[in-house]
Amino acid sequence: MLGATASASAPLAQATPSLWKWRFGLIYGGQALSLMGSALTQFVLLWWITDTTGDMSSLAFAGMVALLPQALLSPLGGTLADRYSRRVLMIAADAVSALCMLVLMLLFVTEQVALWHVYVMMGIRSAMQAFQMPAAEASVAMLVPTSFLPRAAGLNQTLQNLTMVAAAPLGALAISVLPFGWALGIDVVTALLGIVPLLVLRIPQSFARQTGKHAMWGEFVEGVHLVWRIPGLRRLYGLLAAVVLVVMPTFTLVPLLVKTHFGGGAPEVALMEGLEGIGMILGGLLVTALAPQRKVPWVLAGLAASCLAMALTSLMPSGWFQAAVVCWIISGVTFALGNAPLVALLQTSIPNHLQGRALSLLNAVMGLAAPVGLLFGMPLGEWIGVRWMFVLLGLVGAVVALLGFTAKSIQALDDGL
Repeated sequence: MLGATASASAPLAQATPSLWKWRFGLIYGGQALSLMGSALTQFVLLWWITDTTGDMSSLAFAGMVALLPQALLSPLGGTLADRYSRRVLMIAADAVSALCMLVLMLLFVTEQVALWHVYVMMGIRSAMQAFQMPAAEASVAMLVPTSFLPRAAGLNQTLQNLTMVAAAPLGALAISVLPFGWALGIDVVTALLGIVPLLVLRIPQSFARQTGKHAMWGEFVEGVHLVWRIPGLRRLYGLLAAVVLVVMPTFTLVPLLVKTHFGGGAPEVALMEGLEGIGMILGGLLVTALAPQRKVPWVLAGLAASCLAMALTSLMPSGWFQAAVVCWIISGVTFALGNAPLVALLQTSIPNHLQGRALSLLNAVMGLAAPVGLLFGMPLGEWIGVRWMFVLLGLVGAVVALLGFTAKSIQALDDGL
C-alpha cells in the first residue's frame, strides 16, 4: 500500500542520530566525485565524436549506446538492489566503469582508438549504471530520517549539479592541456574515490523476502504490479516517458547546436553546460530550502518550463550566444525544480523494500523512451536542422508535461493514495 510510505527506514536512519549525517555525506560525497568524473568523461567523448565526425548520426548513435543498455538492464538492477547488498552493487558498478575507462585511456594513448571502441565502452558504462543507480537511489531512505527525504532529494540534486558545473569546464580544460587518453584517466581516479567510502561504511537495508533463486522474476513483476495497480503512478510513469521521448535528442545534440548554429567550440559548450549546472544547483537549493509538501505541481510545472526555455535557447540568433546561455540556465533551474520533488515523491510513496524495483522501472521506461526519441529525432534533425528541432521538441515537451495537470490520479499522489 502506497499510503504506508517508507516509514520502515526511519528507525534505521535514526538509530545513530549523531552519525547518520556523516554517513550520508561521505557516501554521497564520494558518489558525487564519481559522478563528476563520469560527466567529465562524457563531455570529452561527445566532443571528440563531434569534432572528429561532425555528424548528427554519430552523436545520436552515441546517445543510444549510452542509454539503451541501462534501460534494458534497469529492471534487473532494481530487483538485485532489493534482493542483495546495495553497497556491494554500487562498488562493483563503479569498479567496472573505472576499468572501462582505463582500457579506453590506453587505446587513446597508443593511438589505436576507433569510434566503435568508444561506443562499446559507453555501452558497458551504461549497463553499470543500471545496477548503480537503483541501489544508490533506494539507499537514501535507509540513510536519512523520513522527514529529511525531501531535503535529501534537493541536496542530492545539488550535488549532482555541482559535478555538472565542474565537469564541463574541467573537461574543456583537460582536453586543451592533455591528450584525450590522459583526460579520461581523471574518471578512473574519481571512481576510486567514490568506492572508498562504500568500503568502510555500512548502509542499513531491509531486504525483500527471498523464496529461491528463481524468485527474482517474480520480485520484478511485483514492482511492476505496484506501479500498474496505482493509476496515478501508472500515468505519471507514462507522462515522464513521453516527455523524455520528445526532448531526449536535444540533450545529446547540444555540442552540435553550439558548433553549427552559434559557431562555438569546446569552451563554448563547456560554458553553456557549466552554467546550466549552476542553474540546476540554484533550483536544487530552492527545493532543499522549501521542501514542498505537494510535489506533483512542482514536477509538472518545472518540466514544462524547462522545455520552453530549451526552445527559446535555439530560437536565439546565431550572434546572440550569451542570450542563449541565459535561456539554457533557466532551463536548468526549472528542470531541478521538477526533478528533485519527483524523487522525493516516489521515495515517500513507495515502501522501501520495493523502491529499487519501482525506481529502476522508471529508469527503464524513460531509458527505453530516450533511444526511441533519438531514433526518430535523427531524420527530423536532418530534415529541419538541429536548431529548429530544438524549438519544435521543446514546445511539444512542454505541452506533454502540462497535460499532467488534467490527470486527477496524478494529482492524487500528493495525498498518498
